[in-house]
Amino acid sequence: MTSPEAGLGPDKTVRKRQSPTDWARRNFKGLLDPLGGFFIRLGLTPNAMTFLGLAGNIAAGAALSQGYMSLGGLLILIAAPFDALDGTMARLLGQPSKFGGFVDSVTDRWSELAIFMGLLYFYLQRGDSLAGILVFAAALGSVMVSYTKARAEALGFECNVGILSRLERFIVLGPALLLNLPWVALWVIAILANVTAVQRALYVRRQALQARANPK
Repeated sequence: MTSPEAGLGPDKTVRKRQSPTDWARRNFKGLLDPLGGFFIRLGLTPNAMTFLGLAGNIAAGAALSQGYMSLGGLLILIAAPFDALDGTMARLLGQPSKFGGFVDSVTDRWSELAIFMGLLYFYLQRGDSLAGILVFAAALGSVMVSYTKARAEALGFECNVGILSRLERFIVLGPALLLNLPWVALWVIAILANVTAVQRALYVRRQALQARANPK
């Protein structure tokens, strides 16, 4: 069944916002472009960088599952630049594509869930059910932040809002794990990621109501 809002699109008066990732890529362009050019000269492709980042986060999840929190945090921080460089390299090569963006988004979800799976396994092995619930809440919020944006944009709405996008989640997660403070990261993400998902849902609802009030 078609959604009531499908086809309505956002109100044109809603100012398009820039995502934190877009902001970071624009402001660190002077650093990312030379690095991207270096890896291109090494013969690496944008998709290779995407999968290297995924591999790094899977390795981080494996380390976390065994209780090596600092090592997991270090691997997350090492893998993070690959996520920024794949898009930069595609732009430098003149090869940005919708499919490349799709692959990037899918591997981003696998990367995050691999990390949370490692943490969940570690806490369940210790019999710490409260920590397990916290990991699940953090994973749920992270997935819903991404889903609300993807679904909103598929319906023609703009959805670059919220206090904890993927970039901020990794900024919280990597250093906290490196300092062996997983509980800090999990509480922050479990609460603020779900708040962000709600923020995005309300933002899309406002656009839908504006579009209904001001039909074309």
